Amino acid sequence: MRTLLNVIWLVLSGIWLALGYALAGLLMFVLIITIPFGIAAFRLALYVLWPFGRTIVPRAGAGAASFVGNVLWFILVGVWMALAHLTLGVVLCLTVIGIPLGLGNFKLALVALAPLGKEIVSTRDPRAANGTVFF
Repeated sequence: MRTLLNVIWLVLSGIWLALGYALAGLLMFVLIITIPFGIAAFRLALYVLWPFGRTIVPRAGAGAASFVGNVLWFILVGVWMALAHLTLGVVLCLTVIGIPLGLGNFKLALVALAPLGKEIVSTRDPRAANGTVFF
């Protein structure tokens, strides 16, 4: 079932969102100081291509630097990518088949707001039981 959802997701949402994150990542690589944000954007681009079966969990040891980075991310990229997720989520929820994908977009909108200090793991990973499973 995950594979089917991932294939449908890839066609209806994944490619477009990944392009958005990749574009944001390329823009972040223009300035040296924003390279960590570019890396985070590319990490999220790969995640949104095939999200079912993986989840986001808090990274051990993430502290004040992640918080400050998330504030900057929120201003530079987070709001725009969260709006993209919300828009696609609403459009997908207009169809019966798209409802699970739309709900996934709503969950990813929260991740898009503050991705630093988090890591992507398999839902089978023991750390996923302690975190919030998004898919």
